[in-house]
Amino acid sequence: MQGDLAPTAVGSPAPLDPLLAARDKQTMSSKPIAIEARSRLVRSICVYCGSAQGADPSYEAAARKLGQIVAKADIGLVYGGGAHGLMGAIASSVLASGGHVTGIMPNFLVGREGPLPGLQECLIVGSMHERKRLMFERADAFVALPGGIGTLEEVTEQLSWVQLARHTKPVVIADIDDFWQPLLLLFEHMRKRRFIPSSLEVRYLVAEKIEDILPMIETAAAKAAVLGTRKETVNPRF
Repeated sequence: MQGDLAPTAVGSPAPLDPLLAARDKQTMSSKPIAIEARSRLVRSICVYCGSAQGADPSYEAAARKLGQIVAKADIGLVYGGGAHGLMGAIASSVLASGGHVTGIMPNFLVGREGPLPGLQECLIVGSMHERKRLMFERADAFVALPGGIGTLEEVTEQLSWVQLARHTKPVVIADIDDFWQPLLLLFEHMRKRRFIPSSLEVRYLVAEKIEDILPMIETAAAKAAVLGTRKETVNPRF
C-alpha cells in the first residue's frame, strides 16, 4: 500500500419492535456445536474499543472481564496497542492474567496513545491502513466493545467485508449496557428502507453479556468449518 512502512517490532418476518427484530435476526446461540474441545479454530481475537474510558464504569469493567476470559482460554488478544481507556484496560487485563497481547499502532499515534508497556508483541506501522490489515490477518474473530468513531469505522468495515463474502470470521457486537442500540436500530432502518437486502444481509452476532462472547465466536467458527464455508482472507484487490 502506498505510503505504508514495514511494521517494526517494538517489544425474517420482523416483530413489531425493530430493536428486537435486529437482535433476533442476528444474535446467535452461545450453545457450542459438537466438535473437539478447543479445536483451535480461534487462536486470537481482535478487539476494537475506545481509547477513552467512557461515561459508565461498566465499560471498563467489561473490557477487563473480557481480557480475563480471553487469557484463561489461551486465546491471544490483537488490538490497537494503546495504553489508555478501554484499550489499555483489556490489554492490561490479558497480561495480568497470563495471556498474550499483540498491539498494532501507526507511528503517528505512538506519542499520543502508547504503546502499552509489557506487550509481548508491538508492531509500529506506517499507516492506519496497514494497522487494520495486520489486525485482520492476525485475528480469527472480531469484537466491538464501546468506543468512538474509530471503533465504529473498524467494526463496520469488517461487517462490509462479511456482507460481500470477503471473509467469514465472526464479528461480535458487545452491547454493554445498550451502548450499541443506536447502531442496531440503524441497521434495522437500513433493512426497512431496502439498503440491506436479504441477499446481502449484514451478518453479526450480538452479545449482551461478556461471558457469551467467546462461546458465540467458537460456535460460529465451528459452524463455518463444518459447513465448509470458512474463508479467512480478503481479496487483495478489495
